[in-house]
Amino acid sequence: MRRLITLSVLAALAGTTVTAAQAEPGGCLKYGAVGAVGGHVANHGVLGAVGGCITGMYRRHVYRKEAKQKAALYDQEHPGAKGTYAQKATAYDVEHSTQPGKMTPDAAPQNGVQPGQAPQGQPVQPQQGDTRL
Repeated sequence: MRRLITLSVLAALAGTTVTAAQAEPGGCLKYGAVGAVGGHVANHGVLGAVGGCITGMYRRHVYRKEAKQKAALYDQEHPGAKGTYAQKATAYDVEHSTQPGKMTPDAAPQNGVQPGQAPQGQPVQPQQGDTRL
């Protein structure tokens, strides 16, 4: 009975932190709760919670480090821009078509050709659903 209550509390805690978080990865509480549940299944609940907490702290550290790098790049492109590093990183993501947690765009150009452009000397072939005339 005690284990059932503990698991219920951990599940509720994980659920509330998921809705309260913004775009940042979990952190110690979220990952620790998941690690505790996983560790409980393997009869190592405390070890799972510690491992989950460490993983969550590391993931958040990497995310924030990358966001600060994106903010620095945004400051180079827009000198005098105001806002927090998180706001600047989001603006950088919007301008450069990247996703949070990735420094490079998803659709990387192949051989220096942007999507929708043809190599030099070749006409652009319309793709399905393309409405250009």
